[in-house]
Amino acid sequence: MLKQILNKLPRKVSKSDTFDTAGSDLGSTTSFSNVFQCTNVGSTLSSKLNIVKRVSSVVFPASITSGVEAIDPYLSFKDVSNPHKQSLFISKLNSCCQTFDMSDPDKNCREQDLKRQALIELVDFVSSGSAKFTEPAITAMCKMCSLNLFRVFPPKSRSNCIGRETEDEEPVFDPAWSHLQIVYDLLLQFISYNSLDVKVVKMYVDPTFILRLLDLFDSEDPRERDCLKTVLHRVYGKFMVHRPFIRKAVSNIIYRFVFETERHNGIAELLEIFGSVISGFALPLKEEHKIFLWRALIPLHKPKSLGIYHQQLTYCVVQFIDKDRKLASTVIKGLLKYWPVTNSQKELMFISELEEVLEMASMVEFQMIMVPLFRRIGCCLNSSHHQVAERAHLLWNNEHVLNLITHNRQVILPLVFPSLARNTQNHWNQAVLNLSLNVKRIFCEMDEELVLACQCKLEEEDSKSNAVAERRRLVWERLETTVSLQAVGGDNLVPVKPATCAVAC
Repeated sequence: MLKQILNKLPRKVSKSDTFDTAGSDLGSTTSFSNVFQCTNVGSTLSSKLNIVKRVSSVVFPASITSGVEAIDPYLSFKDVSNPHKQSLFISKLNSCCQTFDMSDPDKNCREQDLKRQALIELVDFVSSGSAKFTEPAITAMCKMCSLNLFRVFPPKSRSNCIGRETEDEEPVFDPAWSHLQIVYDLLLQFISYNSLDVKVVKMYVDPTFILRLLDLFDSEDPRERDCLKTVLHRVYGKFMVHRPFIRKAVSNIIYRFVFETERHNGIAELLEIFGSVISGFALPLKEEHKIFLWRALIPLHKPKSLGIYHQQLTYCVVQFIDKDRKLASTVIKGLLKYWPVTNSQKELMFISELEEVLEMASMVEFQMIMVPLFRRIGCCLNSSHHQVAERAHLLWNNEHVLNLITHNRQVILPLVFPSLARNTQNHWNQAVLNLSLNVKRIFCEMDEELVLACQCKLEEEDSKSNAVAERRRLVWERLETTVSLQAVGGDNLVPVKPATCAVAC
């Protein structure tokens, strides 16, 4: 009786059965953070192919090995039947996870060649449209790209410099580019794939993946930054859910560059991406976008290396003003705040950008900032650096700027007339002198009476200044005479009461 009861009880599950059951259920419970934890492919994976020569030594995550055939990754896609090409695709992706030290081309030469050939076959397979990006394939793709691309850069070769200040410096090329280029091409085709399930991919191309991708923009290899520019642009366009995060992450990179390090190799490429992003902003502009202009783009005029990314920065600023003309006065105030004092090359860039902004400024916005603006322009007109002075004079050749000046000449002419007059009298450069005469002629054609009034006021101020200078000279002469007499006569000389100086010396 007891034996019959015991036979009816459930049989105890063995350890091997438990392991197999857990392995089959792991795919539905494993999160993305555990995706890259690998387990050895066991004998439980049955092989149904006659062409399999050996089981791949590549390890797969448990979540993606379920139901995947183990195929030799070194086989060609044309050597397997269509039903098994997907398994070979995943096998090749996992075989390319191995990385090499490319600084020594003779080390692991055969393995490097095999990996490069596998990467080329993967690119051709994806570009043909035959690939199916199921979740195991997506996982394998993200894993392969992460292991090959996401790396720590070596110490800066120009560590004694603050950053690249000119475009003349020779770029540094990565010795692993022969492999990296193909990986970037594969990643780009993956992101751009038409039948890609965005809902699934966004769990793998997540904020962590995007941050690591953004870190690569600091690469010293311009070829890599150019590829990253295209990849990030496609990611921004494909995954709408990640757009706010990408904008915030790029803002943080800019903040760190402007206010902490002043060293980053990819600012120009990031700004080039955001030029097209800004052009797609909906109207009216969100407050978040305006904050990006105020706190990120305008402070980018501060670093010494402005020349490397100034063209892209100007384009971004102009795109903002094109969206909202009221932002012109804000941008000009920012330019005046960061206006260079001792760097003539940066000053030339500022004047060029200023002209583009003024071309888009309305009369109301212009009148809000014209007084501090033309005080600064007056200093530029009288600059001893002839290129700065010439560039400032050329603002009068712009029809829109000239129209703004004409309607506000009563305020603007008194601000710039002294600089023009000083140039015509004693500027060392003949070209600047001629340009000043030309601008004075333009003002005379606008309002000759106002020019004469400014001339009279300037002469009156000059006469007062000369009188003050003459009084100062006489005071100093009397003081020098008194001191010399005291030195000759010694203590017997009666002290002379010093003359009262009405002018601060």
